Amino acid sequence: MSTEDLENFESERELHLAQEYQDVVGMFRFAIETERRFYLANEVDVKVSADGVRPLVELTMKDAWVWDMYRKSRFIPNVRVLSYKDVNIEELPKEDL
Repeated sequence: MSTEDLENFESERELHLAQEYQDVVGMFRFAIETERRFYLANEVDVKVSADGVRPLVELTMKDAWVWDMYRKSRFIPNVRVLSYKDVNIEELPKEDL
């Protein structure tokens, strides 16, 4: 497999993932961005522990979808993320029907 073939494969996977995102985003309440991943979820619980020099952020998500083109299944019933980095949580607007 050439470098060009690999790049084409990854481009196709990324396009498919973007299309899937457009299809599922309306099913979720929150968009969550960490340093490593992007998630959609309907429930998010945030706990911050400041025992050390850097605060530790613990996220627990239920009924989630993860932006990861290499996963077979992107729908995940329960997710737990630990991070010392910034975490962004956005409540998605309700679309008018």
